[in-house]
Amino acid sequence: MKRSFTLKSFRYILLPFSFLYGGILWVRNKFFDKNILRSATFNFPLICVGNLAVGGTGKTPMVEYLVKLLSSKYQVATLSRGYKRKTKGFAIAAEDTSAVDIGDEPMQIHQKFPDVTVAVAEERVIGIPQLLFGKPRTEIIILDDAFQHREVKAGLNILLTDYNNLYYKDFLLPAGDLRDIKSSSKRAEIIIVTKCKPGLNTSEKNKIIDELRPLPNQKIFFTKIAYNTLYHLFTKEGFVPDPDSEVLLICGIANPQPIKTILASEVASYELLQYKDHHIFNTDDLKEIKQHFEKIKNKKKFIVTTEKDAVRLAKFEKELAAFPVYVLPMEHQFLFNEAREFENEVIQFVESFKKV
Repeated sequence: MKRSFTLKSFRYILLPFSFLYGGILWVRNKFFDKNILRSATFNFPLICVGNLAVGGTGKTPMVEYLVKLLSSKYQVATLSRGYKRKTKGFAIAAEDTSAVDIGDEPMQIHQKFPDVTVAVAEERVIGIPQLLFGKPRTEIIILDDAFQHREVKAGLNILLTDYNNLYYKDFLLPAGDLRDIKSSSKRAEIIIVTKCKPGLNTSEKNKIIDELRPLPNQKIFFTKIAYNTLYHLFTKEGFVPDPDSEVLLICGIANPQPIKTILASEVASYELLQYKDHHIFNTDDLKEIKQHFEKIKNKKKFIVTTEKDAVRLAKFEKELAAFPVYVLPMEHQFLFNEAREFENEVIQFVESFKKV
């Protein structure tokens, strides 16, 4: 409690810097609104998935949801900046591509959807024409984490906000977690409250909607995290754990709490090895992982990691071959039976380009 109070007090001290940052963002957004700074537009279905805050709101699983929804009928591509990759410029994922080349999140999508074009570029306004030139049959581009990058104007903006850290209750950096001003939410056509508690009721839903104060044209949806069957990091075989098992959880993501919650209900106990978000694993990390795993005395033991971490651990197949490393996949599940409504909104947007 004392530590939490101290942390909050420290963040309040940083409020003047947040106001300064907010002023800069406000001026920048006004310049775009007044066309002093211009956003490039494309007569082409661009779907943007983003958020206002730093940290995990479920952007990559939402991109995957959209890919699953659209790829059976359309030629879909994804475009992101490829955060923490070791390369620069525009690139399209190929058979021999690694997370080092394009970043962990694009690599995750590439591995799960090998027939979908996965591209990266620091500047999306340059990346989009290059993608269309390289893959001229592309019919839809999903822009991952591009909401705050206004150099490109997407036709459909999907804004995500974490139920446990809703943007209207937050502050701008560095006092809070927001990287864009709250009024930017008005640019979204769809707002999704993610990571909701499973038992969210209609009264709580309506209270959040009232506090979000959506514009008449904005649609609000709610999702929870749904976890699928564990699968082996290398063989991809499914795995159902014994409830008496003990687990070593390897996490290099912004918020591991949902995984901790599910493990607490599925196994006897777990130990967390926490790394920074987008952490690049090295040989020292492997030694640490092995040491912690060997300390677990229970014979029923295994290692669990996230899909995002899995793409960064995959290069150590030889070193981890003797260890039971399993991946826990997650996806969005819409609450209140509203998945069909959301999907119709997306499909209608895409189909509108065929009517022009």
